[in-house]
Amino acid sequence: MGQHSRRTTPRRRFLAPTLFTALSALTVAAVVTGMHSLSPSEATAASSPTRTSPAATAPASPSATAAPTTPAAPASTSPLAEPTPSSTPTPTADTPTPTPTPTPTPTATATKAPGTRTVNLGTTAAAPATSESSTVGALFSGSVAAGNHFCTASVVHSATGNLLLTAAHCLTSTDGVVFVPGYRNGTAPYGTWQVTAIHTTTDWSQKGDVDEDFAILETAPSNGRKVEDVVGANRLGTDESFGATVRLYGYPADSESPSLCTNASDKQSTYQRVIDCPSYPAGTSGGPWIDTATGDVVGAIGGYQQGGDTDDVSYSAYFDHTIATLYSQAEAAASAS
Repeated sequence: MGQHSRRTTPRRRFLAPTLFTALSALTVAAVVTGMHSLSPSEATAASSPTRTSPAATAPASPSATAAPTTPAAPASTSPLAEPTPSSTPTPTADTPTPTPTPTPTPTATATKAPGTRTVNLGTTAAAPATSESSTVGALFSGSVAAGNHFCTASVVHSATGNLLLTAAHCLTSTDGVVFVPGYRNGTAPYGTWQVTAIHTTTDWSQKGDVDEDFAILETAPSNGRKVEDVVGANRLGTDESFGATVRLYGYPADSESPSLCTNASDKQSTYQRVIDCPSYPAGTSGGPWIDTATGDVVGAIGGYQQGGDTDDVSYSAYFDHTIATLYSQAEAAASAS
């Protein structure tokens, strides 16, 4: 498609859907190398306010005291005559002057230097079972069993009801690949769906352009039902704010349940989003970024460094007209099949 410039050679943030029998050895390699993914073509590669104080209130002028009217009342011990209602007390040695309360100086707020980003890590925990999390699932190669999932995907709303969103770097073949929404602890609570087609942009397939590291997958019906009819779907959101607060889902390769983190995203570059969320290692690639304000899916873990070369920072290619065009092409192809 050519709309986006290509960036540096990416690092991978997923586990290949092959050689799962070597998973333990690959996990050790990932710890040693610090990367977070396994290339599908390289079986031996390593895996991957300020609060402002309120203004001080000036002390109120003391109320005037009425002159005594009873003749027998004792005389005032003050050396000065009592003030009239319109007079102001004159301080003397016997009447100390009230000390004014100093006006607090507002605390200055730190200014972010150009080109820097404030780090504000969210909190990552196991995702609760909700209608939204049920639209997110794991991609498996072969049997649905612990250790066999290699990436994350989510159901994206379509007229055909059978489309998924994931990262383009997650898979190059549909052979034996199934999607399991809501997967937890070896179970498929909603069933499984066979992946039948992969749609990526030309710049990704020919150049590996990380600014177009997203894919739309087609799935076959399962027991006569389309995946969206069973678990629902998220709308595709494009051209949305880089600073949106999102819910980030993903299936770590070493976990049998999805992780969830909510945090504000930021702009990494013209076509890349970034978010600080701890503990998003290999396997989380393709996980959706769901805008908390709109409910739209505005990203998928991938893009720069194919999702990130540390577990605590994740990236996504920016969703604009490029993915909108790809989505329309995938929907048309699914309608024709």
